[in-house]
Amino acid sequence: MGSMEGLSLTLIHFLLLFCIVCKCLASHLEATQKVTLKIDASPKLARKIPDTLLGVFFEEMGRGGAGGLWAELVSNRGFEAGGPNTPSNIDPWLIIGDDSSIFVETDRTSCFRKNIVALRMEVLCNNDCPAGGVGIYNPGFWGMNIEDGKTYNLVMYVKSPQTASLTVSLTSSDGSRNLASITILVAGKSNWIKVKQKLVPQGTDRTSRLQITSEKKGVVWFDQVSLMPADTYKGHGFRNGLVSMLLDLKPRFLRFPGGCFVQGGWLRNAFRWRESIGPWEERSGHFGDCWNYWTDDGLGYFEFLQLSEDLGASPIWVFNSGLSYNDEVDTAAIAPFVKDVLDSLEFARGSANSSWGSVRAAMGHPEPFPVKYAAIGNEDCGKQFYNGNYLKFYSAIREAYPDIQLISNCDGSSGPLDHPADLYDFHVYADAKTLFSMKNTFDKTSRIGPKAFVSEYAVWKTDAGRGTLLAALAEAAFLTGLEKNSDVVEMACHAPLFVNDDIEKKWNPDVIVFNTWQHYGTPSYWMQLLFRESSGSIVHPTTISSSSSSNVSLAASAITWKDSDNSSFLRVKIVNFESVAVQVTISTTGLQASIDVLRSTATVITSSNVMDENSFSNPNKVVPVKSQLFDAAAHMQVTVAPHSFTSFDLSLAPSKLVTLAGRYNEYLMSEL
Repeated sequence: MGSMEGLSLTLIHFLLLFCIVCKCLASHLEATQKVTLKIDASPKLARKIPDTLLGVFFEEMGRGGAGGLWAELVSNRGFEAGGPNTPSNIDPWLIIGDDSSIFVETDRTSCFRKNIVALRMEVLCNNDCPAGGVGIYNPGFWGMNIEDGKTYNLVMYVKSPQTASLTVSLTSSDGSRNLASITILVAGKSNWIKVKQKLVPQGTDRTSRLQITSEKKGVVWFDQVSLMPADTYKGHGFRNGLVSMLLDLKPRFLRFPGGCFVQGGWLRNAFRWRESIGPWEERSGHFGDCWNYWTDDGLGYFEFLQLSEDLGASPIWVFNSGLSYNDEVDTAAIAPFVKDVLDSLEFARGSANSSWGSVRAAMGHPEPFPVKYAAIGNEDCGKQFYNGNYLKFYSAIREAYPDIQLISNCDGSSGPLDHPADLYDFHVYADAKTLFSMKNTFDKTSRIGPKAFVSEYAVWKTDAGRGTLLAALAEAAFLTGLEKNSDVVEMACHAPLFVNDDIEKKWNPDVIVFNTWQHYGTPSYWMQLLFRESSGSIVHPTTISSSSSSNVSLAASAITWKDSDNSSFLRVKIVNFESVAVQVTISTTGLQASIDVLRSTATVITSSNVMDENSFSNPNKVVPVKSQLFDAAAHMQVTVAPHSFTSFDLSLAPSKLVTLAGRYNEYLMSEL
């Protein structure tokens, strides 16, 4: 019996070893699989990609604007987030002291007609107030990033029937450390006064708070309390580091402000452009019920137009079509909504002497904003009144602004639309394998009629994690298909763009993650960086053939583009969706230039695990790595790493072939 057991164990060990060897052999065969990528770079088949192909989409979600891109540090600055009925919730404002020393409530005594709610603070103590006084404080959006020596602009409105002495301070999150303080004397008057001061902290605290205290008995009212860093992008109120991330992508357009933020769960909570312009103190703000948080609309319609200009991007204004997720305006009653949109376009494009253009000019921008694109609703196709409402908007805008390209929510990729449009929305959120396979989605789309605007795309759910390499690879493959089909795809942008890492409920993944003071790009961000030269470049036909009987999970595209020095490059992008390395023979024909080896490079995005993500502790775990491509040639062999995205940039020299040896000889001659 013992000998039989020993024989059985020996046999099992042998079989296991045999399986391992077979697996290794299979992996070796897969790794040495040969693939040929043919590129026809001849001018005859070359085609220009639209100048607008790739841009960015901003939606107020994930605290991407309020508490993110918009640099305002005070959350609920006007005490309006609790609603118009008083008393109301003042979250996240909190009280310093207890109910024996201070009483705080909201009332409807503000000097601003649209923002009627103000905060009434009654100090009950006098000589027996706690050290430092009692009052209120605001923690901002999970803390305020306060930096040593920088200037912060304080604006607030106050009134008091008696003379009051207030101390405004920047402190640590628990109030124990004082970074900056000023004293404000409020004369005993019944009128509101505007207070403007500068705070310059001595010390840095990433989770600071703003507090207002008093040690004297009396009543003081507050409203519209704002704290902004003096140093914002071009002085326009945008957070520098986050704008820098956008600029690096070279976006050709900015789609805004949503998304379902435009629609609202109910129309009463939809984004209203009129309420988001003019002096910030007079903006009513609103509850974005789609993403369940309040925004004071400091980042409003005007600021989105300004951001587009700052980015050098064309603005794409997505407006409400009279529909939300839960209610709709009948087409018979849509006329006021149509007029509202026409007014919004006059605000953007009208002369400084026009009715709404003069409002824009008063805000500091007399020159019109070049709005050339407008989307009629967001994801509204199929709703009862969409078609009827759409046609009303379409006709009115076409008559008033015939040059504006109008975008339908209905997908026209697989069949003709039943209404006129210049472009149509195409949204896709899918697992990685599905999105990778969708690289050929537009191959069979009709070349006649409106073009596609892929206005939202992303890998999501399990494959996405919090921003994985796997998601970026599938998205890169999808984009190669859009490049090749850019005769019918006019524009494309990823979604969502920003997320504040401190919020509890997040949509994953996002392109850029931030907190009060840090930010990083997910692999999807870095992937898009390798596509930033595609808009306006020249795309060339490519074909992939494999020595294997089964299809290899590769995607590729080829473009020629010029850098800021007007130097030309052939960029070959290859996505390897396989778990093994693949040998690729790149064969380029029809090239009208030689290749400068010394200026040619290869840039790779990969990692040891396809589910790897970036984080604040390791923001560069999955980032592009560039190296010189010494074997650069029209015909060359390369090995692409498992689960990788590689961009080969072959520098094109207009003269004879420049080799590495030739360059070295030129160098030696110059030294003689």
